[in-house]
Amino acid sequence: MNGLSWSRIRQLLRKELLQALRDPRSRRVLIVAPIIQLIVFGYAVNTDVRHAKAFLVDGDRSADSRQLAQTLSASGYFDIVARSDRPADLTRALDRGDVLLGVNIPRGFAADLARGRPTAVQLLVDGSSANTANVALGYATQIIGRYGLQRGAQIAARAGVPSAAGGVDFAVRVWYNPNLESRSYNVPAVMGNIVMLMTLLLTSLAVVRERELGTLEQLMVSPLRPVELILGKTLPSVLVGMFDVVLITVVALLWFRIPFEGSFLVLGVASVLFVLSGIGVGLFISTISNTQQEAFMSMFMFFMPALLLGGMLFPVENMPHWVQVLTWLDPLRHYLVIVRGVFLRGAGWSIVWPQMVVLATLGVGVLVFATKRFHKTAD
Repeated sequence: MNGLSWSRIRQLLRKELLQALRDPRSRRVLIVAPIIQLIVFGYAVNTDVRHAKAFLVDGDRSADSRQLAQTLSASGYFDIVARSDRPADLTRALDRGDVLLGVNIPRGFAADLARGRPTAVQLLVDGSSANTANVALGYATQIIGRYGLQRGAQIAARAGVPSAAGGVDFAVRVWYNPNLESRSYNVPAVMGNIVMLMTLLLTSLAVVRERELGTLEQLMVSPLRPVELILGKTLPSVLVGMFDVVLITVVALLWFRIPFEGSFLVLGVASVLFVLSGIGVGLFISTISNTQQEAFMSMFMFFMPALLLGGMLFPVENMPHWVQVLTWLDPLRHYLVIVRGVFLRGAGWSIVWPQMVVLATLGVGVLVFATKRFHKTAD
C-alpha cells in the first residue's frame, strides 16, 4: 500500500467502462448524443443570411427599378415576398415581423440615374435581431451600391460621356474562410462545448452515483487508496472525452466538410488538456453535491457561464474589459481559440502555445484542488 497499484486501478477502470458500456442508455449518451448534438447545432448555429424575406416598395415603376429588384433576388441573399407602391404597407409588414428588410425605391430613380444625379434608395431593416440585421443591411448596401455604379457607367458609355474618374478599386480576398461561411467558424466551437458538457456530466455524476447507491463507502474501505479511486473514476472520463473528440472531428470533416488546415497532434494535445480541465471541475462538483440532481444543477451553473464567456456566441473582444479578464479563467475560451485556429488557419505550436500553457495551468490546478477536496470529503 506504500505505492500506487496499477493492477487495482486497472480493475476499477475496467469496472467503470463495463458499467458505462453495458447500459444501453449510457451508450446512447456517450456515442449517439454527441453526434446528434453536433449535427443539430451545426445547422442551427448559423449567422449567414440566405433567402431573407424582403418587401419592395417601387415608387418608380421603371425598367431600372425592376432590374434593381431582380438583382437583389438573384443574389440569393433576399427573396422579395411582397410588393406595393405604398410605404405604409412596408411599415406594417415590418411591424408584424413578416419581413426582415424593406426596400423603398423612390419616384424618379431611373431619371436621376440617366442624368447622373445622386439618387437614394431607402432601406428599412428589422433590428430586433441585431446580428442578422447588420449582416442583411451590409449585403443590401453592397448590392445596391454596386448596381448604381455599374448602371451609371453603362449610361455614361451609351451617351459617350466618360465616367467619373477617381475612387478606390477594392480587390478583396478573404483568408482562411473564403466563402465567409459561419458554419466553418461555429462547428469547431460546437465541438468544444459538447466535449466539455460530456466530461462534466460523466465526472460530476460518477462519484455522486456511488454515494447515492451506498457503494462509495465500500470502495473507501477496500484496499483502494484515495488516489487510486480518483484515477479509476477520472480515467474513464478522459477516455470517453477523447473518444468524443475523435468522433466529433470525424463528423465535422466528413459530414459538414469543415476545412482542416492544421495538425491532428496539436488538436489532440489541446483536447487532452481541455478534457483534464473539465474533469477537474466535474470532480470538484461531485465533492460538493450529495445527490445526482444537485450535481446536475451545479454542473449547469458552471457550464452556462462558461458557454457565454467562451466566445462561441459573442466575440470576447466585444465584451467589457473586466469581463475579458474574467474569461481567462474559462478553459472553453482558450480551447476554442486553438480549435478554430487549427481547423481554419493551420495554427501550429508557435501560435497556440499561450493557450496551451493556460489550459495546462487550469487543468492541473483544478485537478489538484478537486483531489484535495475529495480527500477531505472522503475523510
